[in-house]
This record gives sequence, C-alpha cells and structure tokens, in this order.
Amino acid sequence: MGELLGLFVSAFISSTVAPGGSEAVLAYLVSIGQYPIVCLLIIATIGNTLGAMTTWWLGGLAAKRFPAEVMLPEKNQKMLNIVRKKGCWTLFFSWLPIIGDALCFAGGWLKLPWLPACLFILSGKLSRYAAIAWLFV
Repeated sequence: MGELLGLFVSAFISSTVAPGGSEAVLAYLVSIGQYPIVCLLIIATIGNTLGAMTTWWLGGLAAKRFPAEVMLPEKNQKMLNIVRKKGCWTLFFSWLPIIGDALCFAGGWLKLPWLPACLFILSGKLSRYAAIAWLFV
C-alpha cells in the first residue's frame, strides 16, 4: 500500500515545478506485477493531474499581479497569442518534459477555463502513463 502512496506523491510532485520521477516509479510497479495496471494508471494520472492543476492555479494567481502583456517581451507575446488562440488543446501536451509545467502555468495565467483545462491535462497524462505501462508489462 505504501508503494501506491509513493506513486501518487511522486506523480503529484513530478507535475509541479519540482522535479520528480513518477515514470520510473510507475514502470517499476508495473514490472513487479503486484497491483492491477488500471489501478496504477488511475493513481498516477490523478496525482499528476492534481499537480498540474496546482501549477495552473499558481499561474492564475500570478496573473492577478503580473499581467502577461506587461511581463513578457513583445517577441514572446507572439507565442502567448498562439496559446490563446489554441486554448485548452495545448494543455494536452502538459506531459512533455520541460515545457509541460510551463503550459499548465500559462493556462492558469491566461485564465483558460478550469474544466476543459483539467480534461485536456488528464487525457495527456493518462496517454503518457498508459504508454509507459504498456512498455513495462
């Protein structure tokens, strides 16, 4: 049971601005075969999604004090406009290393709607974890 809590905590931390290794934890737990894979996928996905939504929420807090148009140079505002235009769809890619956390933060900063943002983040995270589980079965 402690392994499942460890997977959740690792997944949560991995999806915030702190580094983590939830993929390695998931791969190990899948490879030992002690828990149902669906259970592992649910725990990892929920933890990682909650961490990403925490980052999204922090982006929303930052936007109140630091409007994007004031904080970013004009060159970077072009990218911001792309995220604005594409909206929540970009959050599907929140699973990507390095830029994933920034996408979640930007989603909150741009005040992208909570529920669609959460669903796109969740679907991206689940897709990544399912691929990892499939590799280690």
